[in-house]
Amino acid sequence: MAPKPPQGLNCTALHPPPFLLPRSTFRAQFLPQSTTRTIKSTFTPRPSRFAPPTTGLPTLSASSTAALARKAASNTLPLRPGALAIKKGMTAMYDAESGKRTPCTVLQLERNEVVALKTRERHGYWAVQVGAGWKHPSNVTRPMLGHFAQAGVSPKRWVAEFRVRDEGGMVDVGGRIGAGWWREGGWVDVRSTGRGMGFAGGMKKWGFSGQPASHGNSLTHRAMGSAGGSQGSGSRVLPGKKMAGRMGNESVTVQNLKVLKVDEENGIVVVTGCVGGPKGCIVKIQDAIKKPWPEFTMPPFTGKISGAPVLEAEVEAA
Repeated sequence: MAPKPPQGLNCTALHPPPFLLPRSTFRAQFLPQSTTRTIKSTFTPRPSRFAPPTTGLPTLSASSTAALARKAASNTLPLRPGALAIKKGMTAMYDAESGKRTPCTVLQLERNEVVALKTRERHGYWAVQVGAGWKHPSNVTRPMLGHFAQAGVSPKRWVAEFRVRDEGGMVDVGGRIGAGWWREGGWVDVRSTGRGMGFAGGMKKWGFSGQPASHGNSLTHRAMGSAGGSQGSGSRVLPGKKMAGRMGNESVTVQNLKVLKVDEENGIVVVTGCVGGPKGCIVKIQDAIKKPWPEFTMPPFTGKISGAPVLEAEVEAA
């Protein structure tokens, strides 16, 4: 039995040195216990960008069904389909009351008919396929001839799809879409393919200022200059570098064009401003998504294919 230490002396001085004791025992018995201290931020935490449960917002899902539901709720899909038109050229309209001269573009619709329908259950989205113009049957492939024959329409020169929000924007196959689809004072979005400029240099395509006109410059006045910084940028040309190349021939969308005049008999729609593409190009017209939806009445939708043979059972049921 070890002798007791004398009274009145410092007891910690008689304990064995720390290196003879286990680390955990030494810290628990002889070192003062203190709370853990860390660096404390003076700023409040920023809210999460991904809708945490505490915000009460719906949790986002990665499924295609959820994506279509979000797109329908975001009001970015038109309520009804559009039409295909031919760009006839530009002119101007003069308002005698205000004294303003407004430049405008003349668009003409030609034999716009619904060729097919895309449904959510079968294709994954709602859309209306519209055909315009006319094409000789000898210049149409046999699969497309069967496609047009099933819809009960003549062979079309142009075919395009117009996405709609839901079933309320569907039109019976074989139905016609004319210039009366729109009203004067409404707003439309116009999509077309711009003019192709061919191979263009950096000054024409991107607006580069070019090289100096003198002081040692030898036949490189319109050259773009350096395309990379050697080892400073990794000894390569960075992706997305503006360089010479083909210019134009790309899809051009002009939004929020006002409808100035509608001639339903001749299929003419006159819109303000300019529209991309040369004269005679095909143009897609649809209601503007950044303006209030127009007031319209859709034709009754039965879901049946116009021009298809009617079965005897359907006749008896009718």
